[in-house]
Amino acid sequence: MSKLQDISKSKQESKIEIGPLNFLELGRVTPTKRTAKNRKIDFKEIYDRSKDVQLSNQAARCLDCGNPYCEWKCPLHNYIPNWLDLVANENYQQAGELMYETNPLPEICGRICPQDRLCEQACTINTGFGAVTIGAIEKNITDKLMAKKWRPNLSQIIKSDKKVAVVGAGPAGLACADQLARNGIKVTIHDRYPEIGGLLTFGIPGFKLEKEVLVKRRKFLEDIGVQFRLNTMITDKKNDASAQDDRIQSVSFSELNQEYDSVFLGMGTYTSVQADLPGSDATGVIRALDYLIGNVNKIEQYKMQEFHYHNVEGKKVIVIGGGDTAMDCVRTAVRQGAKSVSCVYRRDLASMPGSPSEVSNAKDEGVKFLFNLSPVSIKTDSTGDVSGLKTFETKQLVDVETGKSKLHIDETREQLLEADVIITAFGFRASPADWFENSNIKTKENGLIKTRALEDRNDRNTFSQQTSNSKIFAGGDMVRGADLVVTAIADGIKAANEIIKQLTSNPA
Repeated sequence: MSKLQDISKSKQESKIEIGPLNFLELGRVTPTKRTAKNRKIDFKEIYDRSKDVQLSNQAARCLDCGNPYCEWKCPLHNYIPNWLDLVANENYQQAGELMYETNPLPEICGRICPQDRLCEQACTINTGFGAVTIGAIEKNITDKLMAKKWRPNLSQIIKSDKKVAVVGAGPAGLACADQLARNGIKVTIHDRYPEIGGLLTFGIPGFKLEKEVLVKRRKFLEDIGVQFRLNTMITDKKNDASAQDDRIQSVSFSELNQEYDSVFLGMGTYTSVQADLPGSDATGVIRALDYLIGNVNKIEQYKMQEFHYHNVEGKKVIVIGGGDTAMDCVRTAVRQGAKSVSCVYRRDLASMPGSPSEVSNAKDEGVKFLFNLSPVSIKTDSTGDVSGLKTFETKQLVDVETGKSKLHIDETREQLLEADVIITAFGFRASPADWFENSNIKTKENGLIKTRALEDRNDRNTFSQQTSNSKIFAGGDMVRGADLVVTAIADGIKAANEIIKQLTSNPA
């Protein structure tokens, strides 16, 4: 044990004095995890709640930089040094309220935001001393605030008679609705699922984000005036019978457009990228999103008829992919009692797009990682069931002219991996609705919604959230493509501010 670690260990249970060199006296201490043995048997969150003194001590490690890199690396530009100072001084409620000023979903970002690639990566003391535990502090402090059922004081807000419809109860839609409600606008969220959250609820397993967190957020939003119309599908015509679940009602977009003064679309990207592999139609090949939603549907007993439960208990499972969705799949398979779980990725560990902490958690739980293997075909037995995955070994070579890495597939080095189930996690693509064209909502060639350019530049920040239909705005994955929760939130806030400006400048 190093001297720094020894000093840190002795100070964890007592409050330290706040000083500019605290990061030298106290090392980075992350929240404790439940043991892999205990957490593999359920879908509860794996991190224990931190004690107040631990939160304050970790917050006191912040240097309060004059130019806070953490704040600028955050897509929401949260006031991170400011609320860390409040936590360090044990002003927890004020800290939580300040978090909420820039982020309408702080308890969610604290759980699933990739801090190791954003704010914590940018922390000045990250190199050499370990970043301030920004994410853990955000999660724990906002949990304390929500437990007290805190609500913002909106008594001085002038209520408007304007009405806005939000389509999609994912992070972009929730953020937009929150911002509108806080400014006195009447807002109703429409969503086809029985609970709010979008992929926060249905695509992210409970071990990362327990669903009770979203239930509390829904109550919060209802308390500040947001209304919900769940189990509601927006279609091209009224009373569309295309829904597979007879509990889902349909509302035509033209009807919605007439009823409300403005509309925000935050419907995400739910179309899985197909596996372009021979044998991908075999029994036992499952798309990641179908697998994850089916699992949540069963656990939470939502009884959605179109999502089936895929049980991999006792089976040899291979997940193809290297992102966070792949990590969600491998860790779900472990909890379902799979005989073995392997993750096949065509590049090396350093190239994986998923969060390093999620890869580490998966390893702890027994997942085997097979790097530098490119899938070639899915093998089946005589009955048409999956029996294995054929792969070729790969190498990452550097192009001497460009300096960029390129993948070389060595077809002379073949490996056949045994499997009963193969889950493909290749990402998601646009899911444009059939009513876009009739509503003058233009899309790009890839199906993503076009938004209006503010200037003739390629910089994403110069684009509005307004679509080709001036009354309709959009944000999140259906504009950006599959991206982070925090960028979807940023789009929702930006769209709300643009909607408010439009409605208040055109009061008629």
